[in-house]
Amino acid sequence: MLNPDAKLSAKIFADDIEKAPTRDGFGKGAVEAGKADPRVVVLCADLAESTRADWFQKEFPERFVEMGVAEQNMATVASGMAAAGKIPFIASYAVFNPGRNYEQIRTTIALNQVPVKICGMHAGVSVGPDGATHQMLEDIGMMRMLPGMTVIAPGDAEEARKAVVAAAKTDGPVYIRFSRSATPVFTTSDTPFVIGKATMLWKSDAPKVAILSTGSVGYAALTAARALSEKGIESIVLHVPTIKPLDEEAVLAAAKLAGRVVTVEEHQAAGGFGSAVAEFLSQHHSVPMRLLGIADQFGQSGSPDELLAHYGLDTFHIEEVARAFVRI
Repeated sequence: MLNPDAKLSAKIFADDIEKAPTRDGFGKGAVEAGKADPRVVVLCADLAESTRADWFQKEFPERFVEMGVAEQNMATVASGMAAAGKIPFIASYAVFNPGRNYEQIRTTIALNQVPVKICGMHAGVSVGPDGATHQMLEDIGMMRMLPGMTVIAPGDAEEARKAVVAAAKTDGPVYIRFSRSATPVFTTSDTPFVIGKATMLWKSDAPKVAILSTGSVGYAALTAARALSEKGIESIVLHVPTIKPLDEEAVLAAAKLAGRVVTVEEHQAAGGFGSAVAEFLSQHHSVPMRLLGIADQFGQSGSPDELLAHYGLDTFHIEEVARAFVRI
């Protein structure tokens, strides 16, 4: 059943549930953070409208810097601004940021532990018809390996807004992953969000499997849990927006309670969220696991819904894997 403590949308399973891209949460959150702290600045690599950085630009034109198609330069300029006391957010498509400027992020931002907030837009397969070249599926792995880097994949646009506001108040570098396509807004302004903490969305008394999700596929995990319950298979759904630092206490509790873990992410199955969970549980409470993600492939053109189904990340496939797992 739905966990009442999560304070989810009243229309959680309705056909007309509100949908919005998580990049909208960046636009709103950046403006909110900018109003709260004059040190907040936004730098963009010629994609202000697509990334929603233009929302900040319109509100604070004197604190917005258009860098042009120069992501490496954007990262190094931001590191210098951070060293001088600013709180820079750098925005571009995830294939370029951190894809193109990884070395500059590593050397000038992460190595120096300056508070630059790296915003990777259009991540995962949500970019749809633009195809493999623009579908970043490796960014979580890239960024979580950097010492001292906080890594966040918000579940919906509202949580994305909160993540941006929280990131502005966080010391050190932060990577936040955003989608382009509109996805269900299943949280509300009252839903708890704290960097480093997970949220229990669905909680049964005697679960046979724990579904751990990150990013906007969290809604598919939730609807899969409802479908499983209708078939007499109880589960829990733990939404984990912060991949690093991982909420080890919540992950451990879920694994102990259910005895089986399925992780779901719109990212390569290797090196991402599922890997982080597996690394932790292998040392603290080893349980059987299934890691759902992109299986060592690049993306391809198609609608976001078609691609999620193709790669086994929609409600039907999550339910199918969890059901087969329980019956082994």
